[in-house]
Amino acid sequence: MSVADVTPRAGERAYRALREAIVHWELRPGDALGEIELAERLGVSRTPVREALARLVADGLAVAVGGRGLAVAPMDLGRVHALYEVRQALETQAARLAARRGDPTVFTALARELAATQPRPDDGAHPTPDGARPTPDGAGAAESPDRAAYYGLVARLDAAIDAAAANDYLTAALASVRTHLERIRRVAQDDPARLAAAAVEHRTIAAAIAAGDADLAAHATHVHLHHSLENVIRTGAQPA
Repeated sequence: MSVADVTPRAGERAYRALREAIVHWELRPGDALGEIELAERLGVSRTPVREALARLVADGLAVAVGGRGLAVAPMDLGRVHALYEVRQALETQAARLAARRGDPTVFTALARELAATQPRPDDGAHPTPDGARPTPDGAGAAESPDRAAYYGLVARLDAAIDAAAANDYLTAALASVRTHLERIRRVAQDDPARLAAAAVEHRTIAAAIAAGDADLAAHATHVHLHHSLENVIRTGAQPA
C-alpha cells in the first residue's frame, strides 16, 4: 500500500481526533498546536497532522499565533456574540424555508414527541440545550437517559429543518456554526428552568413549521436563540 493510500485516512483520523479534543476542552483556548507533539500524541507522522491543522484553521478552531505556530482559537464573550449573530441569521432563515418547503407530517410528529418528552430538572447535573455543567477539567457532565433522549430529539429537529430547507449552502454554513456551538455547550452552566423553557420553544418551532407559518417559525427561532444567548452570558460561559 502506498503512502498516498494511507495519508488521507490518517489525516482524517487526525482531524477528527483533534477536533474532538478542542470541542471537549481537552485542548483549551490558547493551547499550542505543535506538529511534533501532536504527531506523537496521535501516533502518526507530521504530514497528516499538518493536513488536520490546516482544516482546523479553516474551521476557525485553530489560529496563527505570531511567529509561534498555531494555537487553539480563543472563545471569549465577543466571539460568542459574533457566533450568535450568524446563528440567528442562518437558523431563522432555515426555519422559514422549512415551513415553506417541509413535509408537515414530519414536523407534526416532532412537535408531538417534544410535547411528550420533558427532561427532568432534578436528576443531578442539569445541562441545558445550550450548555452542560463543566466538571473541574472543563468537560461536560454526564447526561441522564431522559436528557440524552431529549437532546437526541432536538438534534433530529435540527436535521429535519436542514433537510426541509433544501439549501446545501445554508446547511454547510450551519454545520460550521454548530461546531463552535459545541465548544460553548461544554462550559455554559446549567439552569433547570431554562431547560424546561427551551423544550417549549423547540415545540413551538416544530409546530409553526408543521403549520406552514414561515413568519411564526422564524420568530419562534429568533426568540429561542435570544434566550439561549442570554443563558450562555448569564451562566458565565466566558472561558477565555
